[in-house]
Amino acid sequence: MQQRIEELRKLLHEHNYNYYVLHSPTITDIEFDTLLQELQQLEEQYPEYFDQNSPSQRVGSDIDAQFVQEPHSYPMLSLANSYSKEDITDFDVRVRKLAGNNVIQYTCELKYDGVAVSLQYINGKLQRALTRGDGIQGDNITANVRTIPTVPIQLQGNFPPEIEIRGEIVMPRSKFDQFNIEREKQGEQVFANPRNAAAGSLKLQNSKEVAKRPLEAFMYYIPAHQPTNSHFENLSIARTWGFNIPDVAKKCDTLEQVFAYIDTWDKQRKQLAFDIDGIVIKVDSIQLQQELGFTAKIPRWAIAYKFKAEQARTRLLSVSFQVGRTGAVTPVANLEPVKLAGTIVKRATLHNSDQIEQLDLHTDDYVFIEKGGEIIPKIIRADVTTRNLFAQKIQFITTCPECGSTLTRPIGEATYYCPNQYDCPPQICGRIEHFVSRKAMDIGIAEATIFQLYTEGLIRDVGDLYSLQYQQLISLDRFAEKSVQNLLQSLEKSKHIPYHRVLYALGIRYVGETVAKTLAKAIPSIDALKTASILQLEQIPEIGTKIAESIKQHFKEPYNNIIIEKLRNAGVCLQAQEQTETIKQDILKGASIIISGVFKSYSREHMKELIEQYGGKNVSSISKQTTYMLAGEGIGPAKLEKAMELNIPILTEEDFLNKLGISI
Repeated sequence: MQQRIEELRKLLHEHNYNYYVLHSPTITDIEFDTLLQELQQLEEQYPEYFDQNSPSQRVGSDIDAQFVQEPHSYPMLSLANSYSKEDITDFDVRVRKLAGNNVIQYTCELKYDGVAVSLQYINGKLQRALTRGDGIQGDNITANVRTIPTVPIQLQGNFPPEIEIRGEIVMPRSKFDQFNIEREKQGEQVFANPRNAAAGSLKLQNSKEVAKRPLEAFMYYIPAHQPTNSHFENLSIARTWGFNIPDVAKKCDTLEQVFAYIDTWDKQRKQLAFDIDGIVIKVDSIQLQQELGFTAKIPRWAIAYKFKAEQARTRLLSVSFQVGRTGAVTPVANLEPVKLAGTIVKRATLHNSDQIEQLDLHTDDYVFIEKGGEIIPKIIRADVTTRNLFAQKIQFITTCPECGSTLTRPIGEATYYCPNQYDCPPQICGRIEHFVSRKAMDIGIAEATIFQLYTEGLIRDVGDLYSLQYQQLISLDRFAEKSVQNLLQSLEKSKHIPYHRVLYALGIRYVGETVAKTLAKAIPSIDALKTASILQLEQIPEIGTKIAESIKQHFKEPYNNIIIEKLRNAGVCLQAQEQTETIKQDILKGASIIISGVFKSYSREHMKELIEQYGGKNVSSISKQTTYMLAGEGIGPAKLEKAMELNIPILTEEDFLNKLGISI
């Protein structure tokens, strides 16, 4: 039976490759389904032969787990963008200057408009799929990516023992249109464009639902251990392993050939089944790529040529004004719906009063719009030739549209602000939304729920969240027993969030994540921060006068100090944990710990902070030097197997917290 199972898997992998990559099926759908059904029945009958890379696993599971972040084996950087052939010429000059006497050849490829992904294979089996994330680490979306038919879960041919390959997940245009039609029929919100649909699909936490989405994957780069010294040849070889790589890349010996490739696809891109927004030009020689290297953000050996954004003409219906959590007032143009770059555009950003003045917008103007970077619609200019003789010039408002306060504009800034920060509803709700966000207090509450609690009079600031009671919540619309318990448990967990994240959550102007960490390290308590002078603050590295003055101003306001006391009374962490406590340091001193999976009591980031706080060290890969593996739910089977092979002790969440003396 094991031999038959393996035979069926191999056969189905081959037919998947023929159908999805070569687009040349050799059997009918019925024949394929019959083979798949036989495999599924055998796997149910003999569970000891389960393989997560089996073709039967394409349908996805019902497991619903929060995504975890894992480090990339190699940084996943962005590309430098160019918008003219002169930029490409300048790039060529820089490359030739750095390359010396080397002969330069370029590989030109399509720039897919999708979601970047990195796939890792070991012994031909798909082990891991990560999003780009911040370039250093990304979300582990392996379960979702397994459901995409054009992603091979078992390689074929003469593949290397270990390989990583980068690419893009897209939703073809025709399938996107049908997908939106079906969503609309079911009363669900439609997606703005195929890229958003692909991104939204990959973020679903139920891979069975992802399997229903018409996603495809196009691969375009091997970051290490390349089979040859030619990027172009590597793409051809990777195609034989089963990867979906459109056969449209071209190796170019001259800039003239590069420009011809750009011109060709600028004209023909609408004939493709999927969206592209430009061309990528890469130095073909892998050796030369390595010599040219990288800057902190981009490779020096590649550049993206972005096609000129499409434009459309439509009528300006009105201008509305939105108030953000900082009080900043942003004008938004409401437009007569028009199709642009494959999507219907109804609104466009106007940024600030200066732009309205510069565009000289009038009521009922016809305007030309385009998508900046093919994503955000913006107005380019007004069509003055068709302007109504009685049209009135659009004026920036002078009072807040939400609370009626007179707007102010700080000297040297282009933005108007509503000064009524403590009584203006969108500012209050916006600050609460920031406070509960994932990188701040990580409290599970939606924007709509925050607005509901605010309008019901249950919360007026972030401190009020911790006063919410079961009886108050259960009596509200849309609150069931489970949702109430989840919110209360989430609030309780947030009391253990480290001080530097609480500091960021407070929403002090100019205090982002990095600044909050710097402040928490230099001034390890909220009370010390409140009394620190501007001079003391300025002496902290990376803290300038602007930030120092903003911090002082924040704590001058009685409103903000009342919130601090509410948080203190609730038990929120308002000081950094002492890093020199010998009791804590001794518990994990010298221990190297790798984390895998999802945890119930704390977020993954908080677990890492606990390891460091108690003297341990976080590591990203397993070796003989690894002291422990901290295993949560949904742990990767490959990591678990390797840990067991190396006899590395495996700690459950409960084991780990008990070891630290933390009660669950």
